[in-house]
Amino acid sequence: MHRTAAGIVFTMGLGVAALTGNASAQNSQGSSALDASLRGAIERKDVPGVVALVTNRERVLYQGAFGVADVATNRPLTKDALFRIASMTKPVTSVALMQLVEQGRLGLDDPAEKYLPELVGVKVIESFDAATGAYVLRPAARPPTVRQFLTHTSGLAYAFTSPIWRDFKPRAGETYPFGGPLLFDPGERWHYSTSTDVVGRLVEVVSGQKLEDYFRQHIFAPLKMDDTSYNVPEAKGPRLVAQQQRGGERMDGAVELQKPQLGLTIAAPIGGGGLASTAEDYGRFVRMLLNGGALDGAQVLKAETVALMGQNHIGVVSVPALKSALPRSADFTFIDDGKDKWGLGFLITANQVPGKRSPGSLSWGGINNTYFWVDPVRGVAGVIMMQYLPFADAKALAVYDAFERGAYQLVGAGH
Repeated sequence: MHRTAAGIVFTMGLGVAALTGNASAQNSQGSSALDASLRGAIERKDVPGVVALVTNRERVLYQGAFGVADVATNRPLTKDALFRIASMTKPVTSVALMQLVEQGRLGLDDPAEKYLPELVGVKVIESFDAATGAYVLRPAARPPTVRQFLTHTSGLAYAFTSPIWRDFKPRAGETYPFGGPLLFDPGERWHYSTSTDVVGRLVEVVSGQKLEDYFRQHIFAPLKMDDTSYNVPEAKGPRLVAQQQRGGERMDGAVELQKPQLGLTIAAPIGGGGLASTAEDYGRFVRMLLNGGALDGAQVLKAETVALMGQNHIGVVSVPALKSALPRSADFTFIDDGKDKWGLGFLITANQVPGKRSPGSLSWGGINNTYFWVDPVRGVAGVIMMQYLPFADAKALAVYDAFERGAYQLVGAGH
């Protein structure tokens, strides 16, 4: 979800032969600088708590935890804290579907309605009267494809990314399984949406397994992501970070607890969000991507599939910054408006920003201000997790930006 991203580097393997004593000293300095940067954000009360991790293809280079997991109790935040990662679930769901594509069980250009009959005859909003809520629908020009759901070009939206969807009230007898009618004909443009919920349903229908079971068997167990799940076991409950938000009508005040708090269970897991995870677990996921689908002897995707997922799949269409239609998200100002592209599950950075990720880097985030990026060119990935609304909060993005810059300073020009 942005192009701010950073990597952090901690020399956990100072004895590795490839590191000279001088390099070790530099890495130690870089690690200390990252610590100071993140700790400073806590001391200034910019954010209540943050866990961050930087990895290369071989190992974790930096990991740090600062601040509190709960602003009401001041419970300290630890490296193994569990965060609700919201839309950072989407890349996991996309990887799951691409495993099934690899197996030839469905095709990227298949109409999704071939597997999901509820998508037959989807309609497009031809007109919508914001004052009265009156609307006119028409048949879509073409059925949306599997690829279009992976790329958010299906025509679907979210209530917080579309005032029309926010205000749309279906007439009696009308049902919309994924939130509403299409805003535009499939493939015409990019719009952040419930598309990955459709991807999740495709995984369930094609595999014959529920999402949590499929993820566990085919992604989490092989990658040893033992702390990632929709439903958090009761024994792990004390490690879950509280759901928080900035106070005030415009969400611009001090961070406070949300009411009510989410429970440990997710009644009906969906592909677009809902997982709980740790920085370390998600670090294993991004390290798998850096290594072409493999990690510690487990191969969950073919290298050519990972490469395919990182290519532009929206052609001349580009990813625009979005105005938020609800206060739980700020505008998506971290997107390089009109330049970035989208792959099969990831935002693709188009242009180099000095001191930050390379062009071709993959990224996204979650609404509670959790973020990641994967830089295949430099062989570095970063994960940074906070847990409060609104999404794209300016102070959270500033922490993320400083973290990314610190990560690349730590990695150094020679890596």
